[in-house]
Amino acid sequence: MNKTCCFTGHRPKSLPFGYDEGAEGCKRLKALLTESIEKQITENGVTHFISGMAMGVDIYAAEAVLELKEKYPHITLECAIPCETQANRWSEGWRNRYFDIIYRSDDAQTLQTHYTSDCMMMRNKYMVDNSDVVIAVWNGKKSGTGNTVDYALKNGKKVIIIDPNTLK
Repeated sequence: MNKTCCFTGHRPKSLPFGYDEGAEGCKRLKALLTESIEKQITENGVTHFISGMAMGVDIYAAEAVLELKEKYPHITLECAIPCETQANRWSEGWRNRYFDIIYRSDDAQTLQTHYTSDCMMMRNKYMVDNSDVVIAVWNGKKSGTGNTVDYALKNGKKVIIIDPNTLK
């Protein structure tokens, strides 16, 4: 039986290295994400991945899945887009990455046309409801990521937590 894994995690402003993807911490986090994703493929039978496409961890994870597709061509990536305007206010660089991932993905689900105060939460619930495993990059503090982890645990999902401060 095929299994599905989704991602939840902080945006760059809440990560210890911020937007500096050249920082050693960011490089290590991306390597840990790739390692965790590959482990789900090889040890847990995961073949489908869902990214919420937010800046930071969601984008890093989606890029890792696309990179791993070269080695594991049977895996698929779905983009769970909370609203059509998600990337409207992002920098050009982030927007380019966002649209490149959507273009290269196997599926993209846009859950709402316009932004609403609960569209991110609805996206997170959609991802968890359609997953067996959640990989969370979470610092343990109250946040959207924390709410998603709580929701996943309450719904009996396997949750793998990576602390962005300790990278464990």
